[in-house]
Formats: sequence, C-alpha cells, structure tokens
Amino acid sequence: MSMKRTNVYADPEDLAIIKAAAKRRGISEAEIIRQGIHLAAMANRVWDEPLFSRTFEGAGRTLDRSEVRDTVADAVRHETEADTAA
Repeated sequence: MSMKRTNVYADPEDLAIIKAAAKRRGISEAEIIRQGIHLAAMANRVWDEPLFSRTFEGAGRTLDRSEVRDTVADAVRHETEADTAA
C-alpha cells in the first residue's frame, strides 16, 4: 500500500505518550499514529449500506428478553425454512 506524507500539529503530552508506547511495543511512533488515523477514518466513514438490513415486526412496545429471543428465533426459523424450500 502506498502512503502519502502529511503534517499535523499534536499536543506534546500526546506525543510523549505515543513515544513511550512505541518504545514499549517495539514499533515506530509513525505506526501508532497511522493506526490512530485509520481509527479516526473508520469512525467517520459514511457507509453505503445500513448496518441492519432486516427489520422485524414489533408489538409497538419495548419487548422483554424472552420476547426478543423468541422473535429472533422465529425469524431465523422462517429464513431457514425458506432456504430449505428453495
């Protein structure tokens, strides 16, 4: 993977923590900073698809634990039956 150089301003205390962590972990400070940039990029990414693509019919109220378990089990059972029939 190719990389692109950039300059950023950082708090000296943060840089001291990164320096100590790099020494402790035996990796470069740059690698820790790259990991941080990647985490920031992923946290701010806009995904093309929703996290949950399936919806379930509900009772119009908050379900208790056993009702959630039964509803999910029923949905899985119906999906499995549809796959088997196909």
